[in-house]
Amino acid sequence: MANARNALWESGHDESVEVNQRALIDKVLARYSGEFTVFRELLQNSDDASAKAVEIHFETKAYLERKNKTDEDGAENAASSGDAELPDLKTTVVHQWTFKNNGIIFRDEDWSRLKKIAEGNPDEEKIGAFGVGFYSLFSVTEEPFVTSGGEWMGFYWKDKKDQLFARRGKLPDSERDDWTTFAMELREPTPIPPPFDFTRFLASSITFMRHLLDVSVFLDDKRLCRLTKTPGAPKALGIPKGLKPSSPLGTMQVSGLQSTPLSIKAEVMQWVYMAGTEKPQPKRELPKPAPGGGGFFTSLFSSFKGSAAPSRAITPAPAPTPEIDPKTIIESNVVLSIFAADIAVKLDQKMISELNRSTKKNPPTRMKYELIYTGKAEYDASKGEDERHGRTTGSVFQGLRADIEGTGQAKVFIGHATGQTTGIGGHMSARFIPTVERESIDLVDRNVAVWNKELLYVGGFLARSAYELEMQHVQQLWTAAAATVSPGGKIDPEVQTSLQNRAIHALKFFTFHPSTPSSVVSTTLEEAFFTCIFSSKLAIISSSKGFPIMSTVGVREAATVRYPDPAFAGFVRDLPVVPDEVLVQAKSMVDTLRHRGMIKDITFADVLQELRNRPLSETEMIACFKWWIDIHSNSSQANLDYFRTELLGAAVLSLEEKDGKAGHIIPLSMVESFLGRRSGSTSALIPTDGPLPPHLLPVTVSRHFEAQALQNAFGWRELSIVEWLQHLTNPPTPHDPDHDIEKSEAWAERVLQVVSRAWPSMPQAQRVEVAALLRTRACVPTSAGLKKPDEAYFQSAHIFNDLPVIALPSGVAVKGNLEKLLQAAGVRKHVDLQIVFDRMIKTGDWTIAQLIKYLTEVQTALTQLEFERLQLTSAFPRELYPGEQLPDSKKVPRSRASELYEPLDIFREIRLPVIDWGTQPKWRGNSEEAKFLFKLGLRRYPPLSDLIALAANSDEKIRTAALKYLVDNFPTRYANEYNPNAVAHIAFIPAIKDGKQVLAKPLEVYSSPEWATLGFTVTDPSLKGEALEHLKIQEHPPGPRIVNLLKTSPPATESVANEWFTTLASRVTSFTPTELKTLSQTPFVPVKLANGAIRHMSATQCYFKGDSQATFHSKLFTFVDFSTTAKAFLSACGVRHEPSVDEVTKILLENPRRFYELTDGRENYLIELRNIAVNLRLLSSSTMARLKRAPALLGSRRVRKDKPASNKKANDDALKELEEEDWEYQYDLLTPDMVVVADDTNAYQLFGDVVFSAPQEDLLEGFYMALGCRRLSSLIREDYQTRSEVVGSRKAADTRALILERLPLFLHEHTHTKTRVSFAWLSNKDNFVVKTFGKLTVTKTLQLGNTRASRSQDASAVARREGRGPIELWLAGNDQVDMYEVSTSMCRLIFESPKVNDALLFMTILSTDLRALRRRGYNVDRILRQQKADRLAAEEAAKAQKAAELASRSAVSSPADALVSAAAKPDEKRPGSPPGPLSDSGSVPSIAHDGAPGNAPTDPSKRSRLSMNAVRGSWNNFMRGLTEKELAARGAGQSTVGEQNGNGALSSVAGQGGAEHDNGALPPVKEQEEPENQLSLLPPRPSRPHTPQPFATPRSSIANNINMAVRACKAERSEVLRNKEEMRIVKESLNEGYCDASGHGKDMVLVGDMGGTKFYVSTDVPDIKGIMHAKKESLARFIHVIRKLQDVYTLPPTSLHIFYDRAGELIAFNRNASLFMNLRYFEQWHDVDVQEGRLTDAYIAWYFTLAHEIAHNLVRAHNSEHEFYFSSICEQFLPALTKLIANQ
Repeated sequence: MANARNALWESGHDESVEVNQRALIDKVLARYSGEFTVFRELLQNSDDASAKAVEIHFETKAYLERKNKTDEDGAENAASSGDAELPDLKTTVVHQWTFKNNGIIFRDEDWSRLKKIAEGNPDEEKIGAFGVGFYSLFSVTEEPFVTSGGEWMGFYWKDKKDQLFARRGKLPDSERDDWTTFAMELREPTPIPPPFDFTRFLASSITFMRHLLDVSVFLDDKRLCRLTKTPGAPKALGIPKGLKPSSPLGTMQVSGLQSTPLSIKAEVMQWVYMAGTEKPQPKRELPKPAPGGGGFFTSLFSSFKGSAAPSRAITPAPAPTPEIDPKTIIESNVVLSIFAADIAVKLDQKMISELNRSTKKNPPTRMKYELIYTGKAEYDASKGEDERHGRTTGSVFQGLRADIEGTGQAKVFIGHATGQTTGIGGHMSARFIPTVERESIDLVDRNVAVWNKELLYVGGFLARSAYELEMQHVQQLWTAAAATVSPGGKIDPEVQTSLQNRAIHALKFFTFHPSTPSSVVSTTLEEAFFTCIFSSKLAIISSSKGFPIMSTVGVREAATVRYPDPAFAGFVRDLPVVPDEVLVQAKSMVDTLRHRGMIKDITFADVLQELRNRPLSETEMIACFKWWIDIHSNSSQANLDYFRTELLGAAVLSLEEKDGKAGHIIPLSMVESFLGRRSGSTSALIPTDGPLPPHLLPVTVSRHFEAQALQNAFGWRELSIVEWLQHLTNPPTPHDPDHDIEKSEAWAERVLQVVSRAWPSMPQAQRVEVAALLRTRACVPTSAGLKKPDEAYFQSAHIFNDLPVIALPSGVAVKGNLEKLLQAAGVRKHVDLQIVFDRMIKTGDWTIAQLIKYLTEVQTALTQLEFERLQLTSAFPRELYPGEQLPDSKKVPRSRASELYEPLDIFREIRLPVIDWGTQPKWRGNSEEAKFLFKLGLRRYPPLSDLIALAANSDEKIRTAALKYLVDNFPTRYANEYNPNAVAHIAFIPAIKDGKQVLAKPLEVYSSPEWATLGFTVTDPSLKGEALEHLKIQEHPPGPRIVNLLKTSPPATESVANEWFTTLASRVTSFTPTELKTLSQTPFVPVKLANGAIRHMSATQCYFKGDSQATFHSKLFTFVDFSTTAKAFLSACGVRHEPSVDEVTKILLENPRRFYELTDGRENYLIELRNIAVNLRLLSSSTMARLKRAPALLGSRRVRKDKPASNKKANDDALKELEEEDWEYQYDLLTPDMVVVADDTNAYQLFGDVVFSAPQEDLLEGFYMALGCRRLSSLIREDYQTRSEVVGSRKAADTRALILERLPLFLHEHTHTKTRVSFAWLSNKDNFVVKTFGKLTVTKTLQLGNTRASRSQDASAVARREGRGPIELWLAGNDQVDMYEVSTSMCRLIFESPKVNDALLFMTILSTDLRALRRRGYNVDRILRQQKADRLAAEEAAKAQKAAELASRSAVSSPADALVSAAAKPDEKRPGSPPGPLSDSGSVPSIAHDGAPGNAPTDPSKRSRLSMNAVRGSWNNFMRGLTEKELAARGAGQSTVGEQNGNGALSSVAGQGGAEHDNGALPPVKEQEEPENQLSLLPPRPSRPHTPQPFATPRSSIANNINMAVRACKAERSEVLRNKEEMRIVKESLNEGYCDASGHGKDMVLVGDMGGTKFYVSTDVPDIKGIMHAKKESLARFIHVIRKLQDVYTLPPTSLHIFYDRAGELIAFNRNASLFMNLRYFEQWHDVDVQEGRLTDAYIAWYFTLAHEIAHNLVRAHNSEHEFYFSSICEQFLPALTKLIANQ
């Protein structure tokens, strides 16, 4: 390949690549977006040429003409325009720009490089790099002209086109000078650039120029301005310690810093200022109103009132404007400080090469980085100059002033200014590598970006150095000012403010704002600014340099300065914090420092350090307390206790001398208590002028805080009265006599008064402690002096006159709380009680009533001990019982009060001991005497235990009265105490047992009388209502007792059992699942045996009599018959209506042959097998395993009837010709491995007498195969014998074309099994070969176990395939092709598991006329169009070959291997097709479809019409009866009118799915037209099409299947329907594959039921709980419709369910034999009609929908068998539907 390419290269020729130079320059210039671009480039070129001065001339056309005329005339004093009137600088148009510099004149290499694009200056010291700067001149001129030294060069566009040329020559000697000139005749005359802005641009541009010092601007011959730059002497600066001078990659090293003053002088004509652009003025604030009277409304109405004089009277007259001479020269200057860093560059060779490639020059090895820093003084002076001049344009040096507000004025310079801002307050200049247009820094190119980012680090380092140096200077000034202040004094506020402002200026100057256009610049600079510090990784202690910042104590490192917090301002005084002025004016920098963690908030450690350094005054301590209380209340930290300990250990309170008391300090660690200040606080009562404990917090501090706050925050307690009394009674040092309670009666009275005021709120424990403290001290003032409390008496104790009674010095009466206090301390109120007993009781002077009356009067004076003695004294007489006599001593029996009851008749009636009160005064239970007795223990009612014992007394009167008292007083006295379990051992409940009255225990008796029939004890009828409720008598016996009863004493007879079970039915819900399970296994159901004996059996062994009784199940299972109510109980215990499938199967497996005999033969046995097959999923795994091994499958084998035969050969020949009536069938029960499924009809004909086969029903065949039966086809091997091949057979070609033509129709209908090969694969001529042989003989060999048999027969067609080779179809030339043999052979190779019906369907499609197929709904339009196209093509070809035969010949047939064969001749017949030509003339209108296949109508009304049309079509079919032809079509998988698609949806148009008709389409076929060769009527399962059966399947079998399907319907028990479970549905869509709801995206949940019909809702429906209420009307109508249809089909009552979803195509579905109908479709299709009473359409539509779903109980897939059963179900129940419609 390489040699060939070289050869081609040698044979070619070269051609140049042309460049459109004008377009190239225009594209380059398009990237220059900045203003003054031409002058920027020329200024830079001048500086690179070491020029000291530059002149810029703007020349008008008139001036140029005068200038040229002067040159031509040679006159030296030509008229000047100096005296002429000055033109308007804004509008005067100039024709030429001329730029001159006095730098180095051009050398040859310079001239050469000038005319080369993109070849920059290779000198590494020069700025120019890209070689395109000069070409910026083309933005304003077409032909620039350059002169330098004695030479010139002009540029022009040759022929005014796109190629640029340059011409060079020598200047006359007279015109030579030392200046280099660029003359630019403007492309379009234009005014000069804005002169003032241009001057400002020049002032900024020359700042960083290395050589350029002088720039002048002229308009014609008038100089508008001149700028001169004067650099000062540079001053070397040391690099601040701690800063890292090397870049991150080490390529750049700062070797030194310099500071250079720079002065720039501007001489500008007034003319320029007059034409200048007005500088934007900052918004001025409105003047604030003068202070004075008035408030909000005064200021509001002041604008309306004005002043007393008219407003124009106070408006000053405008001052006369002085005449300004525009030629006046205005001088101004600026002084700048330029910080410069000397940089040494060290790059590796690879980097140098890459940069050289990008910039066309090597990078410099040394260079400078410069920064303009404008200090605070210079900045203020510059702004002051602007204000003094008062010009609206501002200063020409405004662009050089510090941009401390971050408006984006500070730029990056690369010799000249770029469009890139720095983000800080000053300009920067360095050897950055810009983009080509020089507007921004190149950060895209990988290597250039490395260079620029390294250089940006140096910029950040330089900015940090400048900031450090400025802050060092500020600190030096601060230190010097502080040195002049006396110790303890403060720095002069003016000096302090000045230094703070200077520091703030520096902070604002070096605040980084987002830079533009690239924000990376300011981000990188900022990162370097803060991180360019040394951080030694080897140092044990980090020595990183801090960031200096102004604080309240001068410049400090940021790490030692804290962010101020008002909470600490009151007591943290010495800690350095950021001043408020810095916070406000330099907020951005302070925020940045906080974000970086360089300035931290005040910490707890800072507070502790402050507290340890000095004691706090009272005011400061109060502030500290407020801070800590706030912290404690708002913080959730777990270690607050530790912090509090540290705080209390560090804080010291300093108290000043006050009121003669010496000052002292109090460590807070000593404080334990405080005095509360709130009203009601006991500590607030304590006098502060008396002795106080030393651990008390000074009141001057504690009074500022709530007691709760001090308790929570510091853990201190409020000083209690007890602690105060302890301090008074037990002082550490003696108190003075005036404050000693045992020496001063006045102080003792004051203390007692304080304690008495606190007494009501004092807890009992404290009262006891206070009483104990006072009891030991002689502190009670009495008539006999200070006495101990127990030695003093109250004034009320007047029995004896010599008692020491209380006498307070103040004369105040002792009462209220003071009395209570003294009484608690022990002061006596009465004389000892024993004396009273001795003097009054023993003498017998007083009755019991009089004694109690006295004691009642003095009861408040009794001590606890006296009261207890009174309770224990047996001093109270007992009333004698009726008939009781006094003892021999004649003493009245006396008892304690607690042993007697109050004297009431009820207590006397039930023989309780009552107090002998007497008759006078009469006993009153609410008297004071009675109350006192009750306090002593006199009983008001008997205890519950005593009352229960009385209720169980043998005396009927006593127990009746006791029980009545218990019931009457139960709610008020015994309700909370009574517990039947506690008295379960006592029989006191009146009851009935076996008809007799007895006393029963409370847990063994029941209130419901119905339980007497079961032998339980029930309550006496006299006990009812509230009495039963109070005594908590159970209404019904508990479940365990009933279970135990049925276990131990089951009912003896069926009649008794019926009564018992009827009673128990009402208690079914009270049994637990465990109890019901126990009952299900307990033999308590009486069953009468054949001999009349009774046998008890468990519920799970019994079944209810009903429909099943009529079957043979009664021979296998036990059936019982009880009342409907009794059945409810038995059903709960496990009795079922019929045996489960698993149980029937187990019975069958025990003895299959006996089971067969009990079923009375084959038909009933098959019914049982079908039932097992339908419910196969309900079998347990063990039962399934047994089925696979047991001889339980019924198989049949054909046996030839006995006939006389002449010889064996004749018999063998006759065997092939036997008819169905010549055979009889032999049946046997076999294991699954001995039964085959006859899936091959021909093989069955041959070997039906050799093997036993399964019943030929899909349901049973699938069941047999699930158990392990093999297909007959899998046991047969075929061998073929052929004669010679007929080469070029027309039969082979036509058959192949026919198969390929009709196969797509067949595959479209065939969806139930997977294909082995695709149609596209078959269409390849190498993959599908059809051959014809003289004769075909097939030998089929069967091998099953030990059985082996062979049969040979002639065949008309066989298909074979070896491995993955092509499919070969062999045809017999000696016989007509049998399309059934063709379809059978092909189906075996095309499908993995073909069915018999597949071959039948394929045969029908192959052998049926296209018009008949079209009528049956097949899409034959494509075939007809192809035939027509082929025919027309053949006709055209024939015309071209032979014009004479056009009228007599038709189209030539297509070749044999064509994909779709051409149309046959009119008189030609295809194999198996009916006669009659196809019409292709005329255009037939298209049949209108409601919707394309697969697209269900979205409009509900349209959808309704579609569905109803289909339903009405099916209805009409049934009403007029189905013909045999139609049933045949159904058997072949075709629908006649309402096409039943594979997904279960009813199509609106028969045969829908075809394309529209064209001119080649079939004309409409009328109903009476039928094909001549109709298919014969097929049986329900057409399993033997090869040999037609002489009989049809009995209608009884079909009816049994249908009844089984109906009975199989059941209720749904799940409350949530998961979308992953398979459901069989009827979809509205017309082109789906299966009737499967797994594609439904949402689950469904049960929300309730209406009239026994469950209602489910999709989970995506909003407000699921309220949807049933919202849809209740339509739901009720829908239930009315389907209930009627439920009766039509005799469906189980709970088998129908309704669901609702928001969207989708689910009309109905069958889920495990539970039927679901969609409410949404009913609402959209039928609800309106039903509301108006028109029910017919609704009945018809949902009648067919239910039939469809019931058929799914028999057949899962949508195939011909499902269609057959669907039709059969509709037919069987059609009379009931007709009756329903007729009766509505």
